[in-house]
Amino acid sequence: MQVPPNLPAHPKREIALHVDPPDIDFATARERARDAIQEIGAEAMLLSWHNQKTGEFYPKTECGRDDRPPWIVFAESRGANLIVDINDGDFRFYFLLL
Repeated sequence: MQVPPNLPAHPKREIALHVDPPDIDFATARERARDAIQEIGAEAMLLSWHNQKTGEFYPKTECGRDDRPPWIVFAESRGANLIVDINDGDFRFYFLLL
């Protein structure tokens, strides 16, 4: 995959979802994020994610030399232009709209 030049510093769009019950698991959160993307009529590639409840994230790699979390650096460096935020940061999914 070729990364386009002059990427924005932050994704261009964010979708905030509030899901009940609030104690959903990762698989359900990911499914809801994908559903939200389909509702706007888009196709997207999931680049990274973070589960605030458990501290888990993907990819498990060190990225960059600053204090920003690696999942954010990874996604931004690959052109992430959409974040789906579930339940005020419990889960954050970073996508590249295709």
